[in-house]
This record gives sequence, structure tokens and C-alpha cells, in this order.
Amino acid sequence: MESIEKDVLHILQAMGEDPTREGLVDTPKRVAKSYEFLTRGYRQNLEEVVNGALFEAESDDMVIVRDIEFFSLCEHHMLPFFGRCHVGYIPNKKIIGVSKVARIVDLFARRLQVQERLTKQISEALMEILDAEGVGVVMEARHLCMQMRGVEKQHSEMTTSAMLGSFRRELATRNEFTRLIR
Repeated sequence: MESIEKDVLHILQAMGEDPTREGLVDTPKRVAKSYEFLTRGYRQNLEEVVNGALFEAESDDMVIVRDIEFFSLCEHHMLPFFGRCHVGYIPNKKIIGVSKVARIVDLFARRLQVQERLTKQISEALMEILDAEGVGVVMEARHLCMQMRGVEKQHSEMTTSAMLGSFRRELATRNEFTRLIR
């Protein structure tokens, strides 16, 4: 964290700012703490996040958690992208605590990312931990790297999906999932 503080101090100076002025004195420390929080996914793992919250289930009907808010940083510009994640799975004798689904989303979102990889990582983690019949993940996000700089398209939204197991093989399952998340 100390290294980040020094680097932020240098960035402020390179911008032509005076890092000793009142509003900036603690900025390097605040930025370092912010990055530590925003990238905490690097210091977590799937087993710790799930923490044993898997339960036996008789149901083999689709389970969906919609509108999970997420925030991430684009690995190309280190600017935020954020939006909603929709997760569905068909249990294979195991279900997971609902809050753990959101925590798994955060585990991968709190790293430098691209949305395509993030979507895939969430789906693969759920498939692995649940040994599910199938998993579907759809993410919708707004990217500040596209809205604030470059092409400056303020109303653009990116959608990505990852379908595994029965969600990939069976059109009816995929269609049910996409209909229910709308």
C-alpha cells in the first residue's frame, strides 16, 4: 500500500498538482485504501467465500438470483464498469446460500477485469462449487472507459453471457432463464 501512495504522489505531481495543498494532502493514502478495497478479490478464494454454505436439496428446478449489483475496474484503463448480474442454475442435489451467489460475483468483480472474462469466471465457479446440471450468467454493464473517454458514448451498455451444462445444451432451459431474468 505504501508503494501505491508514493506512486499516486508522483502522478499528482506529473499532472501539475501540488500534493501539499489542503485538498490533496491525504489523497495518496485514500487512493491506496480505495484500490485495496476495489481489488480485494485478489486476496479471496472461492472456498473462503462460500464458507460451507452448500445444502442438500431435493429440487432440480431452476434457481435464479437477479439484479446483483456489481462494480469492477477495467484492466485496460483502470476505470470502473458497473451494472447487474443475473445468475441461474439447476441444482444437482446441492443449493448454495443466496448471499453466497452475490459474494461470488464480488470475488471476481473486485479484480482488474474485462466483462467477458468476469462472466465466464462466475459461471465456472458456480458450476465447480455446485456440480450443477447447468449454470447461466448474464451481465449488463456500463463502462466509464467508454463513456468518459475515447468514443464518449454515455448510453451504451454491454451484455455478456456464459451458459454451461444444460443451459448450453438445451434451448428450452436457456430460453426459460433469459425470459425469467427480464
